[in-house]
Amino acid sequence: MKNRILVKYTALALFLFTANTLVAQQQGITKEKWHWDNPLKQDTTAGYVQVIKVDNMLYISGAVSTEITPEGIAQVYRALERSLKSFGADFQNVVKENLYTTDIEAMKKYNNARKAFYKKDFPAATWVQVERLYMPDAKLEVELIAHLPKN
Repeated sequence: MKNRILVKYTALALFLFTANTLVAQQQGITKEKWHWDNPLKQDTTAGYVQVIKVDNMLYISGAVSTEITPEGIAQVYRALERSLKSFGADFQNVVKENLYTTDIEAMKKYNNARKAFYKKDFPAATWVQVERLYMPDAKLEVELIAHLPKN
């Protein structure tokens, strides 16, 4: 008797899992894209998009600078600001920042240039020193995740 009940519940669970998986696959996810005013809304050469919106989340590809100076850092954050604005957001919507640099000490020295964009409302952040970035002369790359209010 217990084995029959277990088999019935296992079969029911398997059926529900399969049905939910099929519905999710049929519905897919809706992606809205923005790529530096490019009509294709993506870069087909490298194979990426600058900003992708799924539900109320923005995933923003890295913006880069070839110098780690206050000016170079501000250049990166102005590009990220443009990316955020493409979906009506700003730095107060940012919940996660990933920063990659070839010189973490220089980044720490000029961190105030970055902090000014957040206006004392900082996101979760990870900073990593790397040997090199995708662009050989780049020294700094920052990517963001932002959360938009639900309508």
